[in-house]
Amino acid sequence: MDDFEPPPILPIIEDELQKYLLCPESLPIHEYERSQQIWLRNSIPEELIKYELSPVSTTLRVQRDLDSGRIIGFREVALNSVGATAKNSMSFDRAPAPPTDSTKGNALYVPFQPGSFPEPILNLPEQHILDKSGFLTVPPGFSHSLDIQDNKKLLEETDTTHGNLKTLNLLDVIHKEQHFLGELKSQEIESTNVENKLESNVLPEEEDIVPKEPQIINLSTLSHPHNSTVKNSEWAVLLDPNKPVNDFNKKIPDMAKRFPFELDPFQKLAILQLEQHNHVFVAAHTSAGKTVVAEYAIALSQKHMTRTIYTSPIKALSNQKYRDFRDEFNDVGLITGDFQINQKASCLIMTTEILRTMLYCGSDITRDLEYVIFDEVHYINDRDRGHVWEQVLIMLPTHVCVVLLSATVPNTVEFADWLGRTHQRKVYVITTLKRPVPLQHFLYTGRWGGSRDERFLILEAEKWSEEGYIKANTALECLKDKNIKFLNNKQEKTLWIALVDHLRKCDLLPVVAFIFSRQKCDTNAKILSSLDLTTEKEKHQIHVFFSKCIRSLNESDQKTPQIIKMRDILSRGIGIHHSGVLPIIKEIVEMLFQKGFIKILFATETFAMGVNMPARTVIFDSVMKHDGIEHRHLLPAEYIQMAGRAGRRGKDDKGTVILLCKMSIPSESCLKAMMIGLPSKLTSQFRLTYGMVLSLLRVETLSVEGMMSRSFGEVDHQKKVTDIKVELEEVEKKLEELGKDQLSSYLQPLVKFYDTASAYMEQRKSVMADLLTSPKIQKCIVPGAVILITYKIHINKLALVLSVDRSKKSTAYKVLVLTDFQPKNSNPGEKRADFWYQMLALTKDKVFVPNTTSTGHEILTISGLDIFEITSKEVKIKTDIVVQDWQKRQIERFRNDPPGETCREAIQELLKLSILTNEDRQDDVLKQLHFIKDLKVNDQNLYFSLTKMYELKEKLLDHLSSTQIPNFEEQFETVFERKFLEEKKKDLEFQLSNASLILYPDYQNRIKLLRKLDYVDPKNRVKLKGKVACEMGMNELLITELVLEDVFINLQASEVAALLSALVFRVKLRGSFNEFEEELTPTLKEGIQKIKSHHEKIAAMELELGIQTDEFQTDLNFGLVHVVYRWANHEEFSEIMKLTDIQEGIIVRCIQQLNETIIDVRDAAKIIGDPALQKKMEDASASIKRNIVFAESLYTQDFKL
Repeated sequence: MDDFEPPPILPIIEDELQKYLLCPESLPIHEYERSQQIWLRNSIPEELIKYELSPVSTTLRVQRDLDSGRIIGFREVALNSVGATAKNSMSFDRAPAPPTDSTKGNALYVPFQPGSFPEPILNLPEQHILDKSGFLTVPPGFSHSLDIQDNKKLLEETDTTHGNLKTLNLLDVIHKEQHFLGELKSQEIESTNVENKLESNVLPEEEDIVPKEPQIINLSTLSHPHNSTVKNSEWAVLLDPNKPVNDFNKKIPDMAKRFPFELDPFQKLAILQLEQHNHVFVAAHTSAGKTVVAEYAIALSQKHMTRTIYTSPIKALSNQKYRDFRDEFNDVGLITGDFQINQKASCLIMTTEILRTMLYCGSDITRDLEYVIFDEVHYINDRDRGHVWEQVLIMLPTHVCVVLLSATVPNTVEFADWLGRTHQRKVYVITTLKRPVPLQHFLYTGRWGGSRDERFLILEAEKWSEEGYIKANTALECLKDKNIKFLNNKQEKTLWIALVDHLRKCDLLPVVAFIFSRQKCDTNAKILSSLDLTTEKEKHQIHVFFSKCIRSLNESDQKTPQIIKMRDILSRGIGIHHSGVLPIIKEIVEMLFQKGFIKILFATETFAMGVNMPARTVIFDSVMKHDGIEHRHLLPAEYIQMAGRAGRRGKDDKGTVILLCKMSIPSESCLKAMMIGLPSKLTSQFRLTYGMVLSLLRVETLSVEGMMSRSFGEVDHQKKVTDIKVELEEVEKKLEELGKDQLSSYLQPLVKFYDTASAYMEQRKSVMADLLTSPKIQKCIVPGAVILITYKIHINKLALVLSVDRSKKSTAYKVLVLTDFQPKNSNPGEKRADFWYQMLALTKDKVFVPNTTSTGHEILTISGLDIFEITSKEVKIKTDIVVQDWQKRQIERFRNDPPGETCREAIQELLKLSILTNEDRQDDVLKQLHFIKDLKVNDQNLYFSLTKMYELKEKLLDHLSSTQIPNFEEQFETVFERKFLEEKKKDLEFQLSNASLILYPDYQNRIKLLRKLDYVDPKNRVKLKGKVACEMGMNELLITELVLEDVFINLQASEVAALLSALVFRVKLRGSFNEFEEELTPTLKEGIQKIKSHHEKIAAMELELGIQTDEFQTDLNFGLVHVVYRWANHEEFSEIMKLTDIQEGIIVRCIQQLNETIIDVRDAAKIIGDPALQKKMEDASASIKRNIVFAESLYTQDFKL
């Protein structure tokens, strides 16, 4: 028991706390003897005052002897843009970026100064630090001085202190004049030399544009191009390629590149402009030789030791161009989303999207850039990608020369004028309709047996053959079977075998058959399995080349079903080319076709884009296609682009185009519109994206409004800006004059009437455009209907509708109205604004009734805004006879003829209705229809707008009493003039403001969404989430939300890759996604739900703000998740193809795009400082970037037949 002690008693807490608080020296931390051993260090006090050195503001420049080049000294010169870096300056004098970011730039960098935006000017107040009044102006020992002011040399000959004239020494004056005149003479000689040099560079085509007066450049006032204006001249200069170019070799004796053939005039004109570093726009048919212009620009830049960028619409075309230009020029590089070759080359080939990214990210390549070549510019009409071209053209720096290559389009001058106005530089346009190989267009109605040779010519040299069209219809009628509505595979096979036999007999092979369905291309090749078009020697060459090309693939990939099938098809001289074909197989097909081994190629329209791959014959399986929205006929531009592949320059005298007529022949009007109709105009597809908005907001001197205002869609507004400014100045002057006299108090009721009436008229104007397109309203406004109008001086008149002309843009109504008879050449009165007469109409309670003793009439053409009321009355009369009678009496010799009987009846009926209406019997005779109550307009948007309009009309009735005063018009004129000018001023100011831009409401809505999601602050400064979004090439908001919400944190790399595939996969599935959902892991299913949740959240926000984007208004497609998951887990490609019906080429393209998205997420992880996510993205990229999916392009290797 002695071993046990009483339990311990806990100390009192208050005493312990008091001990530590009052005696801190007793704390154990002061018992340093018990602490760990430490090593003392030497103190360095200087480290406490360490600071970063300021950047050096000067440098030493070598001075050399001009004759020998020997260094004779050094000179200290000031540096421009001291301290400027890629993160804080848009100047080209800023410090170079690190080598890792020199090519593609970095999302944290600011772009270089775009040529279309004005350079920022630092507006500091002028400060006079020193008072110069007391300074001596005459040096000691001199009798006079030379004072330089405003670039003019003035002799100091007066005493500025006393203001009295000095005593003149005539000898000194003579010496001074000789000295001064000598300097002027030397300046005149230099000016003459400059003038002669300028005149020698003027082309004959420019004589009407280049000013004839001497051009004297004052270096001290030379400003940025934005300060210079070109008045009374267009920015586009159209050059005539039909005229011979004289003395071409004399003008360019030392060409940068010599061609082994005689250049066409349009090529010479383009080269002359390239030599003068001018913007050039060349529009010509396919295979006309536009590539010559591109090659010369590349050669010229290499001669100048600068750089050229060649952009193409698609990645495949970039690879092809790389091969062609590499054979022609040694120093060529290629940049794609996941592949780079020779990034430091003088000529870089890339897609337009990559160039846009480089410009936004401040790539240092821009410094040395001289030419940017845009191929296939007509693809600016593409709804999904056309906006990229506009962004790039706007963002290019001033020193870059633009070369535009396009198919023939009708508005080249308009587009060039926009580009020139945007960059304040002339653009030289060269359009040629000459086709190197003329085309013949045929209809083929053959099927089998004796009909196999039934081919009818319908168009040659732009001349339509009516005879051929009739014969084709007759021939097809003989073959028609009422029981057959479409051809089955067996009948298709018979038709194609017969057609190929006919083509072979007529020596029209090789042929490209354009079919607007991937599945049908495969089917046609399959049903022709019995057709063999190659010799044994050709079979051997095809086999050797095919085996050599796929040798780099592993053994399993070589056994992919598509590769096995294509080896057999190609050996028989048949090829397939569409997006479902593996990229490496497509390249094999292209190379074999170029060498003539493929005799018939079934292809979709993408084959018509890009490099020169002509055939002798082009076949159209159909002239109908589905464009993703509707099933429609081919557009002229589409048909011409594909038909242009017919005819090989230097091999064929003519190209043959054949349209297959299986069950019917397209109408004559349809064929003419397609074959000889005008191609589609270049139209703006400019739209806002979240990435563009955030990229511009992070740069202080750039703005989204500036980008929008410079888009091609705002070109008409740009042209009117100067006139609007002039008109605004005139309105302000008039208001300033009127401002001297204030409106009296007794006029205030009229002011209130004006305000209310103006609001009513504005609301009425906004609703009438949509209202008149309503079917219910259109049924009421027909010939014979009676309406109430106000049109100029015709105030509150009943009008008889004679005709209605509805067009796409507007609707015009031809109406008969009554007038007071006026003698010939009488003056109807002072012309006023239409709004004045509309205001007066609102004060009238009675309709116009002419003087019965002198009733006249007139036929007017009015718009929907001139219609004030629609009545229930309809006059049964032949209105077309009334119009013809009026038109006849407008001819001079019939001018005094009386109206015809029908016209008189119409006049009498209108007069009777007008009189009865004013006799308070309106409801019995002429009821004015209420749009909601009587006409039952129940469209939701129109209903609310009409309700608001009628509410304003009720308010207007309360103010009508103020108009019932003596001399109303005279009193109201004072109010109207003042208020009308004030409103006009507001309207003009609005037109000059950003709010008038077409996309401005969309921009405001997107800013609201970005603020809600915390991408920008209330002052539109980009925050961390915005910077992360700038790293994304697509799906900026959704991926940023997924990254910052840690959706990927618990996922494996393969699972992340699988889930992200939903953001890039856009192909419609035949079945439902539920069929594949069972194969997914629980983690993947959970990830899908999280992604859907974030997607639906942003979609709901967009819907609330009225934003329309395909990204969030269409559902995500998770149909490839299970395939990518298996691929990322290193399964063989041939095995994963068994999991889906999606074609191999589409899967490969999807995974390649997926890798670009993964790389974007990896870069975003660097910004937010998440090394775990960065490592996971690198692993995900490595897991999918392998084998056949990322096989190297044959065009980047040395594979040649």
